[in-house]
Amino acid sequence: MKIYHNFSEFKKLNNAVATIGTFDGVHYGHQKIIKRLCELAKTTGGESVILTFFPHPRMIIDPENQDLKMINTIHEKAKILEELGVDHLIITPFTRDFSNLSPEEYIKNILVDTIGIKHLIVGYDHRFGKDRKGGLKELEDLSEVLEYKIEEIPEQDIDDVAVSSTKIRKALLNGEVGLAATYLGYNFSLSGRVIKGDKIGRTIGFPTANLFVEETYKLIPSDGIYAVTVRMEEGFFKGMAYIGQRPTINGMTRNIEVNIFDFNKEIYGQDITMTFLEFLRHDVKFTGLEALKLQLQKDKENTLSYFSKL
Repeated sequence: MKIYHNFSEFKKLNNAVATIGTFDGVHYGHQKIIKRLCELAKTTGGESVILTFFPHPRMIIDPENQDLKMINTIHEKAKILEELGVDHLIITPFTRDFSNLSPEEYIKNILVDTIGIKHLIVGYDHRFGKDRKGGLKELEDLSEVLEYKIEEIPEQDIDDVAVSSTKIRKALLNGEVGLAATYLGYNFSLSGRVIKGDKIGRTIGFPTANLFVEETYKLIPSDGIYAVTVRMEEGFFKGMAYIGQRPTINGMTRNIEVNIFDFNKEIYGQDITMTFLEFLRHDVKFTGLEALKLQLQKDKENTLSYFSKL
């Protein structure tokens, strides 16, 4: 899959089969749309194109609102789309100038003259152009003149996509990573750089790698303990992750840490990926480090028990 970070990098195609959207999570509902996109490209001798926006339009229109959290980072999304067989991914910045294009300018200048669409797959409620005035009618009105075909995704399928995205976010914010995986079709993950912590875990026999997630828009699951796998330079490991403010030591910031089983090397500065498999328990304030240590031993036993059943 070829990736383009603005329209100037993209060379117009002779037969582009395209769809447009944020596709956050690239979950089962999205995958149904993308499968249709790739099938149509194959049967018409074209090339599949996804046009997505980053930053997310709401980040530009309402930059003060920090509530918007995404299931995928843009890099995670690109990786999944590539695995699904998409030929071209255009990741364009959603700017105010772009948002001010009239529906007619958007169709002609972007979709036809820049991308080269011959087929366009859109949802029944797809809106575009200045003040979101453009829709299916505008696309159909210009389709014969500009020589492209429209395929509308049924309302039920689009509603399923929206419902699934909401359910996934809710599940993750409740710690229900197994339920989220059911909707996604894969296990949720967090990637980041290992940074130095205060090393309290070492003093009680549970050293952890502290994870710094650079993308502030990335959704972080509920506080608690999770069974996870860890992928890094040294290989693939099992472990248990912690998300929370460490109430037992009166912590002030929210931490993301992982105790990697059967591993004791220094990995500061390394990028790792944690994949969440099972929620074990909520975050709790203990009477002291000894009580915390005893609970962590139980947590490890429960984590190993979980892995033994896979």
